[in-house]
Amino acid sequence: MLRASALLPLLLVASGCDSLRATIIENYPSDYEVGPAAGGAQAAQAGLSPLFDGADAARAPSPVRLVPVLTGLKEPTDLQFVPGSPDRVVALEKGGTARLLQLSTGAVLGTVLTIDVPTRSEQGLLGLAFHPKFEDNGRFFVNHIVDVDGEQRTRVTEFAGLEAPGSGRTVIEIPQPYANHNGGQVAFGPDGMLYVGMGDGGWRDDPKGHGQNGATLLGSMLRIDVDGRDDGLGYAVPPDNPWVGQAGVAPEAWAIGLRNPWRYSFTPDGRLLVADVGQNTYEEVNLVSAGDNLGWKVREGRSCFPPGDGADCPTPVEGGLQDPIYVYDHDEGASITGGFVYTGPSIPALQGRYVFGDFVSGRLWAIPVPAEAVPPSPPPVEAAALGRFPVLVSTFAQGPDGELYLADFKDGTVYRLAPADG
Repeated sequence: MLRASALLPLLLVASGCDSLRATIIENYPSDYEVGPAAGGAQAAQAGLSPLFDGADAARAPSPVRLVPVLTGLKEPTDLQFVPGSPDRVVALEKGGTARLLQLSTGAVLGTVLTIDVPTRSEQGLLGLAFHPKFEDNGRFFVNHIVDVDGEQRTRVTEFAGLEAPGSGRTVIEIPQPYANHNGGQVAFGPDGMLYVGMGDGGWRDDPKGHGQNGATLLGSMLRIDVDGRDDGLGYAVPPDNPWVGQAGVAPEAWAIGLRNPWRYSFTPDGRLLVADVGQNTYEEVNLVSAGDNLGWKVREGRSCFPPGDGADCPTPVEGGLQDPIYVYDHDEGASITGGFVYTGPSIPALQGRYVFGDFVSGRLWAIPVPAEAVPPSPPPVEAAALGRFPVLVSTFAQGPDGELYLADFKDGTVYRLAPADG
């Protein structure tokens, strides 16, 4: 989702000036279009049925329906269930508004907060996470872009209380050289630490080399302790982070070599699944462990980057790299949106499978999660096709009952995944 650089005309690749690149990224149009609906307007009211075409037609299909539960959002970027509530959700809108929703009635209950954010390209209000003890302390954290004297930065801000959260406290702030590949999610792991997914900073081809530069916070999955404070910081560095005390890698880093992680989640047994948006050819799902190097930009998916550049492309063994567990090419989609391992009762065929989608093509898939990501190159897994839908899948959400929801960036509808014949 939100990947302007993949849509830039190829002639712009030659632009070598940072200021020119930034201007191009910020002003490039992002009026995405969705594909055709199966069943037309009547289907949109009763639920969207899937289409099966392309590579998905040859796969063993496991079709689902998308049942609308709420409409009226504007460019939703995140959905998070309020802890302790079966159907209250906070939805983020790219433009800077967080709204409280009630899915059982389809009602917008009110506005939680409004943040002044730049919205060019992939900027905006991008991610929210509730503290593991939210029901006791009311704390939650948002990831958003800010403009500070003309410099754009990722900022993670802590708030307290959905009713009157106030102005918030800055936890961490990271400069962004361009308006794309900003990542944007925050999520608490089962260890109680906050994971912050950072893209490589933008443009194409990672021109500043952030992906393989562990010293920068860009192109990395960060892991921080928001319940502690180190000197001069709004957080503490967990002492068991993999590179603590080592030169050349930021102590906040949990893994490096990411291009633009757009949605990640934890499996029921606590492992981290990251959907990383590719560039020219491949989208990928990574099973990420402490200290992993996911390969960008020397590799895209399981292949050398740039393609055919074997001389400068280490194999996973040579480079100490971790390959993804699943890859699809741009014949099937062009911008992955990560989801969740399904644990609900409604769709037995999806039990224990990781469900994710593509922002551009509207396709949904489900894959089994391997017992481990055997380094350096785990065996590939087979995907079940759930179909293609006329939606721009910007984010997924998982209810306390394990059922899955997704948001359509284009028309602001929230859908629930349901059995195709239910």
